[in-house]
Amino acid sequence: MKKMEIKKTLVALILIFVLNIVQIAVGDGMVEVFGWKQMDFYNRGEQLLYGSGNRDGGHKSRPLPGTIVFPDRLRSLANLEQRDKRAADERITSRDETNIVFEPRINDVQANASYIPYNNVPMGATHHNGRLFVTMPRRRIGIPSTLNYIDLQKDGTQHSPKLHAYPDFETNYLNPNFEPNSNRIISVYRTSVDACQRLWFIDTGMLEYPNNRMQVQRPAIWVVDLTNDRVLHRFEIPANVVDTGRGLASITVDVNERRCNDAFAYIPDLVNRQLFVFSLKENRIWSFSHNYFNFEPLAGDLQIGGQTFRWDDGIFSITLGPYGPDGYRPVYFHPMASNTEFVVDSSVLQNEANAARSDHGNDFRPLGRRGVNRQSTMHQYDPRTGIIFYAEIQRNGIGCWNTNKSFSPQNHGTVAKDAQRMIYPSDLTIDEDGNIWVMTNSMPIFIYSTLDTNVVNFRVWKQNVFEAARNTICAP
Repeated sequence: MKKMEIKKTLVALILIFVLNIVQIAVGDGMVEVFGWKQMDFYNRGEQLLYGSGNRDGGHKSRPLPGTIVFPDRLRSLANLEQRDKRAADERITSRDETNIVFEPRINDVQANASYIPYNNVPMGATHHNGRLFVTMPRRRIGIPSTLNYIDLQKDGTQHSPKLHAYPDFETNYLNPNFEPNSNRIISVYRTSVDACQRLWFIDTGMLEYPNNRMQVQRPAIWVVDLTNDRVLHRFEIPANVVDTGRGLASITVDVNERRCNDAFAYIPDLVNRQLFVFSLKENRIWSFSHNYFNFEPLAGDLQIGGQTFRWDDGIFSITLGPYGPDGYRPVYFHPMASNTEFVVDSSVLQNEANAARSDHGNDFRPLGRRGVNRQSTMHQYDPRTGIIFYAEIQRNGIGCWNTNKSFSPQNHGTVAKDAQRMIYPSDLTIDEDGNIWVMTNSMPIFIYSTLDTNVVNFRVWKQNVFEAARNTICAP
């Protein structure tokens, strides 16, 4: 009897332990895969810059006091942005931190630091064939590589794995003289993998240091073959299309796997409120303008992570619906500072002549409102379920809508939300196996307050699309 009681007690304890672990790891439909207090890299860059020495460079894991102002010897090399008289540069978007009082200077050693842990805030997460691509846009100094990956086979069991530079460290290396180099990547926000196993991304070409934005080189579209990690194509966006890369935070690729050369890429400009279309076959780019690319004034007041602020990000995310009989498909989009979803047919966007029209008629259509406080960064359509999943910043969670149902607030569900552990979902992607990947990065706290480096600030979440939709209004 005593042995039986002991056995039952042990089983009960194990069950309690497992339930506690699940409670820690699962956020109402999403599973936490990785978490970091601060990000780290296999190659921090010190050996390249400083030779053999202290690998940590002597930098403390704490926030730098204020803005980045270049030391005098670097300032002469920096072609700092002049104030533009156009209204676009007066906008306060997620790229700006103009309402913060900054300290005036840092020292020369910090200004040349290749790796400052606190300044590294991950933004994008895209999975393909055992590698999770993680982006680190250069919004502060001390970021060794802007485009990285996690080797899931090697480091997938670690909770806080280090990042590998992609395709290598040299391509990510930031020259301290800020010289343009078409073989180098300056800053990347998000990536996309197409049906032809190619990685697409926008290099903004810009350093977005507070009060010191600098366009190092032209923004460019990159296409990389993931089967051999070779660059297939690089297209510099002309200055007559967009002056800087400041608002180019994502890219969506429209391609059939049987016609890989006929790819189109759709690129939203959240600052200038434009939608760019790039044809790989023609090696040309054109732009659309529309009122639907603007933000909603009442949707720009945000409260996230204990911070209250106002952003006016325009068109932010684009996702593609199913193919129709004519070979085209719906293109869903929304501004970030908005609760409204819009749609346009891909046949409209792929015809360059349409971009020159002053009136688009009913080609661009509002689908409707998602509900209250459902502002979203990224969203993606899943062809298996017919569901669009949303990264919802005000709710600190993931939402959904089944495209087979009418577009209304009542038909929008919640997959997961957690006001403490899912603060600011900055990216959401779905891989070829039907798994959702989400990055949450606490960015408003980083911008407007101070991250606590003793707790987990950045997380990657994962869930199968069917499991994510289960028990929601979106379930197929």
